[in-house]
Amino acid sequence: MSEIEIGRGKRGRVAYSFDEVAVAPSRRTRDADEVSTAWQIDAYRFEAPIIAAPMDSVVSPTSAVTLGALGIPAVLNLDGLWTRYADPTSLLEQIDELPDHEAIPFLQRIYHEREVNPDLIRERIAFIREAGVTVAVGVSPSSAATLAPIAAAAGTDLLVIRGTTVSAEHVSTAHEPLNLKTFIHDLEVPVIVGGCATYQAALHLMRTGAAGVLVGFGGGAAHTTSDVLGIRVPMASAVADVAEARRDYLDESGGRYVHVIADGSVGSSGALVKAIACGADAVMVGSMLARASDAPGRGAHWGAEAWHARLPRGERKQLGVVGSFEQILLGPSTTADGSANLIGALRKAMATTGYSDIKAFQRIDVVLDPE
Repeated sequence: MSEIEIGRGKRGRVAYSFDEVAVAPSRRTRDADEVSTAWQIDAYRFEAPIIAAPMDSVVSPTSAVTLGALGIPAVLNLDGLWTRYADPTSLLEQIDELPDHEAIPFLQRIYHEREVNPDLIRERIAFIREAGVTVAVGVSPSSAATLAPIAAAAGTDLLVIRGTTVSAEHVSTAHEPLNLKTFIHDLEVPVIVGGCATYQAALHLMRTGAAGVLVGFGGGAAHTTSDVLGIRVPMASAVADVAEARRDYLDESGGRYVHVIADGSVGSSGALVKAIACGADAVMVGSMLARASDAPGRGAHWGAEAWHARLPRGERKQLGVVGSFEQILLGPSTTADGSANLIGALRKAMATTGYSDIKAFQRIDVVLDPE
């Protein structure tokens, strides 16, 4: 990896975002109907390499069922409104209508004035399970030890531990940190954990026994982590680094494959294509699905970073509505901006470049395109 001198006392690696890379066509093409966009993690197979992010603006119990029926897993946030309130519909309407300067204080209040209710966790999981789709739930690193066992006992299929940065070696003198390796081993539910953005951090997370690692810092279009904390890694380089860790861990572990999931900067179908070309097995999507007419936020979008009690690192964004979940995922699209028919776009890109499945497409050449 090349480095440049920032000043006499500091050097930095050169890294690239999805906007700065492009997919290079190969020597062959194929029919789009001969392309498979399916992927599988543990025992669960999905028709497209897309996961709906654990954000209240995107995933409710009802939308989890809708998205599951369309072939993608939707992660319900167990720290969110759906496990704090029996019916948060009126709160969602207020979030949508509030002026920008009132949105964060309102979010902080409604998320912190009610504790998470274990009975609501069980009720939400039962609702999704009864619909016959894969049940996926998300927790923050701080709530994982408390909420994850409840979810596992209630019958969740997949667990996502998602934070701004999650490490396998958290250091604390104030309290006993979560031992991810022991926790994941004892849980007996496939766990996806992150975010991370470097080779070494990803390798440590893979060694905990995780089924997948998230690359990025969560929140995507709705977070302001770079502005508040100064933390950001361009995603094309981050995904490629973590994909290399996946390959080395495959050798180290004697054949255990850990899935790499891009989580951030995937705001168009083109970025989705580039994420997989850089080595991702799947992408976690928030903002694109928040634009659905049947999303809980109805075009408004926010993440957990926005309602942190002391240091918010996100905001409520008004993204507008593009179409239904089905239109956004499967089309037809009525725009040419990459906001709809995500699966069709991925299928077309794979067919145009001659690749038949996701694993093969990860081997495609990419070129630098800094514009």
